Amino acid sequence: MTLFTGVVATLLCALLALLLMTAVHRYASDTVTREVAAAGGRVAVQMERGQLAYPLAEREFRHLQVVDPSGRVVASTPDVRGMPRMARFIPRDSRNSATCVVCGGIFAAADCNIVVAQWAHRAGERWMVYSASPEVPPWVDPRLAGLVGVGAAALAAAITYLGYRNVRASLRPVNAIRAELDEINGDCPSRRVPVPATDDEIQGMAESVNHTLGRLDTALRQVQSALRQQREFVSNASHDLRTPIAAMRAEVEDGLLAPQETSVPELGSVLLPSLDRLQAIVHDLLTLERLDHGMRGDQHRLDLAEVVAAELRNRRHPAKRIESALQPGALVLGDRVGLARLLTNLLDNAERHASSTITVSVRHEPGGDGGDRRFPQGRAVLEVVDDGPGIERDKREMVFDRFTRLDAARSRDAGGAGLGLPIARQIAQTHDGSLTIEDSPVGARFVLCLPSAPAEVTTAPADDSLSS
Repeated sequence: MTLFTGVVATLLCALLALLLMTAVHRYASDTVTREVAAAGGRVAVQMERGQLAYPLAEREFRHLQVVDPSGRVVASTPDVRGMPRMARFIPRDSRNSATCVVCGGIFAAADCNIVVAQWAHRAGERWMVYSASPEVPPWVDPRLAGLVGVGAAALAAAITYLGYRNVRASLRPVNAIRAELDEINGDCPSRRVPVPATDDEIQGMAESVNHTLGRLDTALRQVQSALRQQREFVSNASHDLRTPIAAMRAEVEDGLLAPQETSVPELGSVLLPSLDRLQAIVHDLLTLERLDHGMRGDQHRLDLAEVVAAELRNRRHPAKRIESALQPGALVLGDRVGLARLLTNLLDNAERHASSTITVSVRHEPGGDGGDRRFPQGRAVLEVVDDGPGIERDKREMVFDRFTRLDAARSRDAGGAGLGLPIARQIAQTHDGSLTIEDSPVGARFVLCLPSAPAEVTTAPADDSLSS
């Protein structure tokens, strides 16, 4: 940009100097022409009065000749005395004077002179007065040409320097932005580039860069959080998988060391619980993987009360007494298999921690002004309440973290791997609902809220193909 500015400034200043010298040359030439004409006119007047005064020229480098009607030079200035007439042209078209530039002749071959021819009337005859002066050179005067040249060069240099300073000042914010970008790395993702208060494209660029950095920072934090959760998940999963594997290995090694003290049925009865636990953990992990990738079963119009009633009938030999209060008409749009799995996980959790009784209820609540504004068409509510020790308020969200088990009061049964409740909440979220723990006089109270099915949705047969 500085080079471009310098070249353009040099060309423009050269053009300006040329135009200035051209104007000065034209003005000087016009001035000399007027002076030559005035000198010749003065002699012509003297000729007409018969009072020719010497010297004919008042200025140096002025040449004058008086030519009679026969073409003979009768008077002249000393420098052209004895020489033929300096020019042959005469005024035309009834004009009294004419001007022409004459080169050579009585003058040096390399010199050109401005010659003015004027008529002088004497005794009824027309005489010719020629007056001349050297032509003004293009540079007019060497000192003037030097001054204009130096001034043009100084102006071009000044413009180039100012352009350089302006470019440096304009790019200084860009350098600051670049330097800050070079400093930003994974250890300081929250840093931002400086935004200049210039109200120009660079300010817009800095704001866009900061906006992009903000999004990258958010994405980086999400990735770091996901990686941290994944590491925790892998660590917890490894621990829960190692425990039954270690138990089975120990039983098998004992059987191999003392085969006479055990039998296949005894060994099988010992290994089967650990295998069941492994199978349950793997199944839960696969379920979480499908839910994490947004996989959903077929959506059908279901009555939540009927789904709950069917699952309660199919539940064999419950460890605790189950009481139910199911109001029909709580219609939802969802996956029967997923909702059944959600209820099963809640019931399994309640059975592990209830003292004697589990209460299951289903009802429909209106939406709009009469209900929760998050569900404008109403919602279906499922509650599972146990009479166990309950969950402290500050730990109610922790139970939905994967592989999380609270104190011994709620984890004395080794059958839980800490995945049932996270799976239940994720199923609720895939159905655009929520699963929370609410206050209860005794025990834990899990509340599932699902949006009511739109009235225009047609009923479709349930598909249990995802039960595996």
